[in-house]
Amino acid sequence: MDLIKHPDGYFHHKTAIIDEGAFIGQGTKIWHWVHVSSGATIGTNCSLGQGVYIGSKVTIGNDVKIQNNVSIYDDVTLEDGVFCGPSMVFTNVINPRSGVIRKDEYMNTIVKKGASIGANATIVCGNNIGKYAFIGAGAVVTKEVPDYAIMVGSPSKNIGWMSEFGERLVFDKKGIAICNNTGSRYKFINNLVNKIDE
Repeated sequence: MDLIKHPDGYFHHKTAIIDEGAFIGQGTKIWHWVHVSSGATIGTNCSLGQGVYIGSKVTIGNDVKIQNNVSIYDDVTLEDGVFCGPSMVFTNVINPRSGVIRKDEYMNTIVKKGASIGANATIVCGNNIGKYAFIGAGAVVTKEVPDYAIMVGSPSKNIGWMSEFGERLVFDKKGIAICNNTGSRYKFINNLVNKIDE
């Protein structure tokens, strides 16, 4: 595996750069040529693929998977169980210019529990991703994404809904859908989806 176990209980490749002052939870694996900045917080049992960059004002929950070549910039928060596909992109400034310093204009972006972001997707800053939402490969997110929404295209559009298991939901006339894999039930009302407590 070629990973070195740190005394704090996480694992890292010898090429990874982990700045002093970063917090990394037990069981997290940090692969080739990753840079974790001072001040970043990363939870337990995460996986950071090759070439990942983590900014200093970033919070990452537990069980998060970040695939190769993803940069998580300042003021981005990933909650538990988030998946970031290869080469997807976050931004943190809405109107960047090389000659204008806008560090005090960074916009927060929160990716909520269990959401998945496909390869090469772009999340424009200030647009939160709802829990268990599914952002398709190559999508460009320019507005808030509801819980369980499937978003595709550029700019992205809501084309359906997905269960926590990752199965497309089909609603009956009463607005109820059942995940075939788990039996969990979901309710569609007022253009939003909620999981029905079991």
